[in-house]
Amino acid sequence: MIHKKTRTYIPADLEIKWETLEPIYKELLARPVNSATELEQWLKDGSELQAALEEDFAWRYIRMTCDTNSEELLASFQYFATEIEPKTAPYNNDLNKKLVASEFVSQLSEEKYYIMLRAVKKSLELFREDNIPLQTEIQVEQQKYQSITGSMSVHIGDKEYTLEQASVFLKDTDRTKRQEVWEKITERRLQDKTILDTLFDHLRALRHQIAVNAGFENFRDYMFQALGRFDYTPQDCYAFHAAIETEIVPILREQAEKRKEALGVDSLKPWDMDVDPSGKPALKPFNSGAELVEKSIQCFSNINRYLGERLEIMKENNLFDVESRKGKAPGGYNYPLSETGAPFIFMNSANTFRDLTTMVHEGGHAVHTFLTADLELNDFKHCPSEVAELASMSMELISMDNWDVYFDNEEDLKRAKRDQLFDVLKTLPWVAVVDQFQHWLYTNPDHTDAERTEAWLKIYEPFGAGFADWSEHPEAEQNLWQKQLHIFEVPFYYIEYGMAQLGAIAVWKNYKENPEKGLQQYMDALKLGYTKTIKEIYETAGVKFDFSAAYVKELAEFVKAEMEKI
Repeated sequence: MIHKKTRTYIPADLEIKWETLEPIYKELLARPVNSATELEQWLKDGSELQAALEEDFAWRYIRMTCDTNSEELLASFQYFATEIEPKTAPYNNDLNKKLVASEFVSQLSEEKYYIMLRAVKKSLELFREDNIPLQTEIQVEQQKYQSITGSMSVHIGDKEYTLEQASVFLKDTDRTKRQEVWEKITERRLQDKTILDTLFDHLRALRHQIAVNAGFENFRDYMFQALGRFDYTPQDCYAFHAAIETEIVPILREQAEKRKEALGVDSLKPWDMDVDPSGKPALKPFNSGAELVEKSIQCFSNINRYLGERLEIMKENNLFDVESRKGKAPGGYNYPLSETGAPFIFMNSANTFRDLTTMVHEGGHAVHTFLTADLELNDFKHCPSEVAELASMSMELISMDNWDVYFDNEEDLKRAKRDQLFDVLKTLPWVAVVDQFQHWLYTNPDHTDAERTEAWLKIYEPFGAGFADWSEHPEAEQNLWQKQLHIFEVPFYYIEYGMAQLGAIAVWKNYKENPEKGLQQYMDALKLGYTKTIKEIYETAGVKFDFSAAYVKELAEFVKAEMEKI
């Protein structure tokens, strides 16, 4: 079993409500700090409080997403968002001020605390009391996206399916069946188009006001600071988009032509993009959520015993919810539990190959959670997404050599590996599109729905528009952005997938050349948490933090060569 870290400062049975929290905050603020040693102890005590709050919030979020129909679970989540966070925010800001103002802060080890102190100073710069109620409102509003999309379902034959479950039929070799299902899914999404447009417009206005209150011209520039993007600029993102368009899109266009020929169709329709072009039925690597967990434990154990043991611990402690069902929020995530030192994996399995890759992806995040569990301060574990996604995307590729646990048939295993490498390349244009779209959304804060649609299409088309012919379904193409939950729930968190995908290809290249050394470098990088710069963490992993056209080309050529070997 997992044993939570023993609390040494806050009560072991602390109930998370403001009446019990406020005295702790007041003690931390009032406590005299007369040496660097006392300052470090003060930081540890504050960290213990933060970890308890984070874990409490985590469970409220997890339970709510597992059952979006429960009013009780929604109320529990909203209680934290409306009654706890708004009251802790000013105290946290005051604690940050106390830290920075301490005469002993200069005596702290620069190597150990540089990254954390840099983030604290940035947080102080951005903090505005006026933004607290706005941030509370955003927390509550953006959850509505999950409730709306989580309740979407379609009838196929006489059965009801969630959209995740229904999407399995898009791999059916019967083109008529695929079209029927795709049109049902699309029609269901379009039913809520106006509702989601209205929701996004509200979120956009709230986010823009937060940026203005903090002295920024737009929310994009505010978020680059708030996300701690010290290592790159918006201009670097645009250069990345251009590199993807130049180096990756032509490879995918070539693959789309091969798909069209193999399927024997005049043009590729949106329902032709997921079926295996060989005409073989969809890959089925497992038959149930329980089997997926078991096979993933075996797969990770075959890479390295430690990795398998981490997933085994999670299984023993009921830290998986993997089956798709109505009323469950869409998507998948790995949620770290700050005190427990383990994470919870949530996903919507429909027994497909995509679910296998989701599991190994989230499993990479899970390993990262375990490897950082013993870092001294909670802040040291708060990795930027560029690092967090390196952990998960690298694991997708590293695990491939052990996918024989999912596939008995050698030809199926080869198909799975080819599909995965194709997906690696396919991810990059979509990342570029979503990121570029978000830049446009927030640097044009007064845009209309019509202007937003026009901008989406203008951005999407140069990246291949999914390489499908949308001429008969223009509304579906115009509305594709609404599928991306990040746009609603975690704005600007997306370019990191592209950067980390490049890093992951390089990690995998190292692993292919020397498995033992490659894996060790990867794990050594993850153990750092966020105690070094992104560039230093990537260097520890044996790779570069680089998204230039030349680097994109080098890695794309490596992936293409590996695809041809299979």
